[in-house]
Parts: sequence; structure tokens; C-alpha cells
Amino acid sequence: MNRIKSLAVLMLSLNVASMAEVKTAYLAGGCFWCTESDMEKVSGVIEVTSGYSGGNVKNPTYKQVSSGSTGHVESIKVDYDSDKISYSQLLNRFLKKIDPSDGEGQFVDRGYQYSPVIFYQNKDEELEAKKALNRIKEEGQFQEINVKLIPFKKFYVAEDYHQDYYKKSNFKYKYYRYRSGRDQFLEKVWGK
Repeated sequence: MNRIKSLAVLMLSLNVASMAEVKTAYLAGGCFWCTESDMEKVSGVIEVTSGYSGGNVKNPTYKQVSSGSTGHVESIKVDYDSDKISYSQLLNRFLKKIDPSDGEGQFVDRGYQYSPVIFYQNKDEELEAKKALNRIKEEGQFQEINVKLIPFKKFYVAEDYHQDYYKKSNFKYKYYRYRSGRDQFLEKVWGK
């Protein structure tokens, strides 16, 4: 009986410890199909959810956000294991999957609703975000960096058909991504 109780306590403590390692970041880098796809491939990332952040309209729809009338941007919620990847490392990977110099949208998607944003949740994240933007600028590929830093308020999950779009509609996604010029730009700037 003591052995079973000890095992149960150990399992509970391991479960609590693993839950404590999961942190969340909120990012925007243009088309959320692309940023979701890119960030899900990062080691240490547990899950990525597409959605909307930054505006004042409650429960916005894709149609509303894409019209540019809500103040929201297409964004992603990134759940990650902080023992495997730090917030700083996560931001570095994110910034190398967007055009950090273009504050007016990303690639073929134009307008505020597609602009790059790091939504910080506290002063530590704000400081890390500023450091990450400085590191990208110091690497010398860009004259200026136009990624907005905005305090996080609320994240609204996008409609189901947007979640894992790159998996559900693989052919359409690959066609869109190729036509957007994103990968061609990233390869030109960062190489393979």
C-alpha cells in the first residue's frame, strides 16, 4: 500500500512539475497559417493556436479582422516548454520567420491586421523582446526593425478551419505560401 501511495505522490509531483514548465507567448507575423506552421516546427514548442489580438472588438471573426476594422492582428498563441526553449530563443526563431523590417503587413498580406507584433505579458518579456529586436538589428540584414511591442490584453481563438490549416488544406496552404513570397524572402535573407 505504501509503495502504491508513494508512486501516486511521485506521479502527481511529476505532473505538476511538467505543467509548471509550460509557458505561453503571443506573437503576430502576418498570415497566422504561416506563423503557426513555422512555430509548430520549433523544438520545445508544445502547441500553437491561431487567433486575434490587440484590438477592442470582443470575439472578432476572421471577416472582421481581415477587413482591418477591429484593431486586431492575426496572431498566434505559442505554448512552449521553458525547460527546452527560453522566451528569448523563441523570439529569435520567430523573428527569423517574418520580415521584421515591414511594419505595414507581411509579404502579400497588407495592412495593420497583418503587421508584426510581440505581445508582452510582463516587464521581463518586454525587456527580452527589446533585446531580441536589438539582436536582429545588430545582425545587419535590416536597416530598421518595425516590429511593434504591445502589452498583451486578450487572445481570441480563430475559427476552427484556420487551426492547423497547413495540415488540413496542405495543397492550398503550400500554394498560398509559395505565392506569398515568404519562403523566397527568408531564404534570401537567412539562407537555408
